[in-house]
Amino acid sequence: GGVFTSLNTPLPKAAARYEAKGFGYVGAPNYKAGVALTNEAVARANLVKGDVVLVWGVKGKGGERAQRTVGIIEALTKAGMRVIYQEIDTITLANADAGLGTFTTLMKANPLVKMVVTDQGSLTADATLLAKAAGFEPGKVFFAGFELTAASAKAVSDGYLNLVFDQQPFLQGYLSVLDICLAKKFGFQGLEVNLTGAFVDKGNVDAVSALVGKGIR
Repeated sequence: GGVFTSLNTPLPKAAARYEAKGFGYVGAPNYKAGVALTNEAVARANLVKGDVVLVWGVKGKGGERAQRTVGIIEALTKAGMRVIYQEIDTITLANADAGLGTFTTLMKANPLVKMVVTDQGSLTADATLLAKAAGFEPGKVFFAGFELTAASAKAVSDGYLNLVFDQQPFLQGYLSVLDICLAKKFGFQGLEVNLTGAFVDKGNVDAVSALVGKGIR
């Protein structure tokens, strides 16, 4: 008799079975999120066909989580970019700072890289450290990634991180609880809320930064 819903990670099979009983989803569908960030980044970085892009992701994990990385790669390929892919290893997933050596090695081996896309929040937040380790000045390589945090917001302000996909976790938490309440009290079916379209860059980061510390953005 309990009401369940999902946030941040879509569960399409469960939704198909229990939607009428209140099971919904609030968040960004992983594949669409990967495509959305990539298309926005390619346009903002003024890339042209044949430009080299490094994707640091989790395609090897498989399943739904891998779909965001898959979306990034497929969108870049469709845009005519040359993609260099690096799987995020287990150690770096646990501690992003452990990836500094990997990144500097990749940059030395691929000096023509014009954009880096990181599909992991801690790596995105480490954009400043990564760029400095590779000897990059702000803006030399366009950095884009996922998860808005205090660290990633500062990296945007400092010019090392150019574009962040905002997962809007406040809305994920608030609307998923609202979904359960509406289903339990009024018998509504589950809500399906797509949070794909929010980006943070240098133009709006100041307005957003104060909200990050309060847990609203």
